[in-house]
Amino acid sequence: MKIKEIVNILDAEVLTGEDLLEQDIEAFAASDLLSDVLALGKDNFLLLTGLTSQQVVRTAEIAGGIGVVFVRGKAPEQEAIGLARSHHIPLLMTSKTMFEACRAITEAIISEEKK
Repeated sequence: MKIKEIVNILDAEVLTGEDLLEQDIEAFAASDLLSDVLALGKDNFLLLTGLTSQQVVRTAEIAGGIGVVFVRGKAPEQEAIGLARSHHIPLLMTSKTMFEACRAITEAIISEEKK
């Protein structure tokens, strides 16, 4: 699944990284606890979170993430957007809750696998 598909699934706004939406996502993670993200052990994943600091971008990058989705319509700090832009990490924002976003992505994956 590509990041651009997540934009459609979550009806998300692209905050930065419009030119990076063709990247393939191998997994996704949902967490507000950054130590759990660091322990994930996955590459090329999309992080869903309600945290909005630049530490989210740094943690995603260190842990192998290729993008961040901010849930509940929470806008990240300007520093986080600037950091993501300089490190080529797309940032998305959706009004969906964490649960709704995870459910929507999971349903899309299951639907795609059935084809």
